[in-house]
Amino acid sequence: MAKIAINIATGSLQQEEIIVGIDLGTTNSLVAIIHPETKQPVALKEYDGGSASGDESPLVPSLVYFDPASNAVVGNRAKPFLLSEPERTIFSAKRLMGKSYNDLKNKGSFFSYKIMDDGTESLVKVQVGEKFYSPVDLSGYILKELKTRAEHILKTPVTKTVITVPAYFNDAQRQATRDAGRLAGLDVLRIINEPTAASLSYGFGLNKEENKTIAVYDLGGGTFDISILRITAGIFEVLSTNGDTYLGGDDMDQAIVSYWKEQAAAPWANDAAMQQALRLKAEEAKRHLSSNELFTGEINGHQLELSLDQFNNLVSPLLEKTINSCTAALKDAELTKADIDEVVLVGGSTRVPLVKKTVGDFFGSHVNDSVNPDEVVALGAAIQADILAGNNKDLLLLDITPLSLGIETAGGLMDVLIPRNAKIPQKAARQYTTQIDGQPGMRISVFQGERDLVKDNRKLAEFNLSNIPGMPAGMPKVEVSFLINADGILTVSAKELRSGVEQAIEVKPQYGLSDTDVEKMLLESITHAKDDIATRALVEARTEGEQLLKTTERFLQKNATQLSQEELLSTAAAMQALQLALTMEDKDLIHKKVEELNDISRPYAERVMDQAVAGAMKGKAI
Repeated sequence: MAKIAINIATGSLQQEEIIVGIDLGTTNSLVAIIHPETKQPVALKEYDGGSASGDESPLVPSLVYFDPASNAVVGNRAKPFLLSEPERTIFSAKRLMGKSYNDLKNKGSFFSYKIMDDGTESLVKVQVGEKFYSPVDLSGYILKELKTRAEHILKTPVTKTVITVPAYFNDAQRQATRDAGRLAGLDVLRIINEPTAASLSYGFGLNKEENKTIAVYDLGGGTFDISILRITAGIFEVLSTNGDTYLGGDDMDQAIVSYWKEQAAAPWANDAAMQQALRLKAEEAKRHLSSNELFTGEINGHQLELSLDQFNNLVSPLLEKTINSCTAALKDAELTKADIDEVVLVGGSTRVPLVKKTVGDFFGSHVNDSVNPDEVVALGAAIQADILAGNNKDLLLLDITPLSLGIETAGGLMDVLIPRNAKIPQKAARQYTTQIDGQPGMRISVFQGERDLVKDNRKLAEFNLSNIPGMPAGMPKVEVSFLINADGILTVSAKELRSGVEQAIEVKPQYGLSDTDVEKMLLESITHAKDDIATRALVEARTEGEQLLKTTERFLQKNATQLSQEELLSTAAAMQALQLALTMEDKDLIHKKVEELNDISRPYAERVMDQAVAGAMKGKAI
């Protein structure tokens, strides 16, 4: 018996399942669909006063507040806590996706919440009270809110989505976005580039006769990218991308805050709550100056003022950086400004009049901003979702991989190199290293599936990369490459880059799996997402803790004589506490003990390093 679904909101018949398009943004996020009657993309808006201002807005602020009991409050409801509890309110989580502590070490003043810092290449974590959250956890909360909102408006379950990411996002950032979707109970059918989504919104590529070269200038809250796309007969080809994953409207706000603090030259401007108040007031000033010549305001009796000319002077250096990226993108695409048929503006920050003028002057042409810059990406994601649902046959969709492909890493974790639904042919590579000094080989185990632990996935092949020259742990660089050809045959190769040692194997990834098997594996990945990701977080915390213990032990063996008795005793106690934490099933406790050991060892490690450098430089002219 066939099931017929009816959309209660519109009273119309609908397909079995709606696939939504999601723009997961730095400042705001939103969800869009193709309207069942008009067949036009629309951003879903709350009609029940869900927004703080009472306006009907599709935008969900990308904010997560954690109360003292660690319950998450997301979106507009989290806004008041930016001022009252800044240390418990996470904003701009997208900027943390796929980032390590080292990537962020000079950006600490921007965040009002605590980023756990161990000065390494480990992926960043945020500490709120006694709990630690990864950017995947944080983005998962935002996506869950969008899913709930969509279900509330559409009166129907939503489980499938297309999510957009900056074209500049690397493999780790894309995988983190997929994981966040899974954590929110969403099957992420495709991750697409924001400029491709924006082009679809403007209707580019929907006409099969059309051949165009488009520049998409995307200046959002926290990221900037410029992409040059060639669209031929419905096929989108990204010719080049350039940009800065750390440049956006947030930085305009920060420039205003710095200016005001300079003007005030007062200590009141430095506490966390005041920092946050200044940041929010700066955002208000920026919006006001889009249509006015002067902004005046006050915080706690302190007067603030900013003219349009002053604002333009403050943001000009930031816009200059974006224009440098535009020049580089054109050069990489081997094109000139004259080759560009259309310039499309994307992102809320392009509402700043100086942005439009600067971009128009650079490309020497009118810029297209007729589609709402806040919604343009989500609307494009909805169009892509519609294509995946089989409702739009005009655009070409190449063959795709049915399940993710990856390798086993420390602790039995699955590290995905090629995610499911990636177009084929496809290639991907990632670097790994050894965990033990003098390790002569590395076993490469290839798996297929969507679960976080390899034991829950399907093993496809295994081979050994042997004869790695003896080196300290962490020194060898082993690049593992996956290549799927047009016939779906996977070739996996591993090469130690310092010595050139290499090994490869050929695999048929889809062999022996029926559609039912694939569906079952997908369903299990969604059902167990929360447990899987919690297990992954625990395994990663343990691996990090074990590595730190080994590193500290090696350091003490070499430098014990340069440490005081007190330093040695406190280090031994912290190591013991971490060792004990590793036996527990509590990732937050492990992170806490890792941080405590780091806090104890960092000062003397820096001191020993400084002494070593001073000794090496003695008697040498600089």
